Amino acid sequence: MKITVVGGGNIATQFAVHCANKSNDVTILTSKPECFSKNLSIISKDGSLFLSGEIKNATDNPSEAINNAELIFICVPSFCMESYAEKITPFLKKGAIIMLVPGTGGGECAFKKALDGGCTIAGIQRVPSVARLKEYGKCVCATGYRDELFVSAIPHKNTDECCEIIQNIFDIKCSPLPNYLSLTLTPSNPILHTTRLYNIFGDYHDGKSYDSLPLFYEDWDNKSSELLFRCDEEVQNICNKIPCFDLSYVKSLKIHYESPTIDAMTKKISSIDGFKGLKTPSIHTEGGYVPDLNSRYFVADFSYGLAIIKQIADLCGVETENINTVLDWYKKIRIDKKMFNYHDYGIDSYEKFIDFYSM
Repeated sequence: MKITVVGGGNIATQFAVHCANKSNDVTILTSKPECFSKNLSIISKDGSLFLSGEIKNATDNPSEAINNAELIFICVPSFCMESYAEKITPFLKKGAIIMLVPGTGGGECAFKKALDGGCTIAGIQRVPSVARLKEYGKCVCATGYRDELFVSAIPHKNTDECCEIIQNIFDIKCSPLPNYLSLTLTPSNPILHTTRLYNIFGDYHDGKSYDSLPLFYEDWDNKSSELLFRCDEEVQNICNKIPCFDLSYVKSLKIHYESPTIDAMTKKISSIDGFKGLKTPSIHTEGGYVPDLNSRYFVADFSYGLAIIKQIADLCGVETENINTVLDWYKKIRIDKKMFNYHDYGIDSYEKFIDFYSM
């Protein structure tokens, strides 16, 4: 296939290698094409070569990257989706598949014009593994590949085709989800990251700084797990209020992490090998540490994660006391940041919401 990977980070590099390794014609659309080698690789934790592949090209020109592409992987933060959609939609050919990695973050709406123009919008529920760049534009370290991936598409009739493509690229079983809403409501980073940030920086205000900060995952505590559980339960309440969709694949994080109790969740998250050493997103100032409000942990997971879940709750008439608390806190410390809004895409009622995700 002629494949374009949009982005140049961890996941984009990983996807480019897998695609190229299967003899696909791969182009990377990135703001730093000069940094990319033709030969890219994935290494294992011990530094040994896991997979390699040769890409055709890396470019910052949307026309060059997108023209005649059959499959486009979008591997950029959710807050960049709309701008990238504007850049590449004019060059998409009818029938192209736009695959969002992962499928959360409102990308299905950002690419609505492409959908209206005859393209398919698809999304992967979770990324295939933890991936961390070893050398930008050349090598990425990937650990903990999943045994199974889940995909859905709009129009839904194209889901099986998209599953087959992903399965062939990664050699990992890929199963269809019953609807795209199962992706949109997946309580991954929009719950995991936001509750943790709230518990670390909940007392933050302009002028305050911290002498030290805990590691984001390794120092995870029961207070963070407790709030995570409460927000996770509210997501399940939302799913139960939308009976016209099968949302059984929107698994509770208790199930996803196999941790039914607060103590078990804390132990699980703090011990995940791929998460070790990751710092809390912050900036070191003269007075100490302050939260890095430009980090995607903030911008993406609040404005294009938790905000979407909250809007769906409002459309469905579901009370979300804990999600409200976390989201309202973010709005107070980052009042100038744009947030995803279904109204921007003409989805301003429960009926229109249902119609969109029923395609």
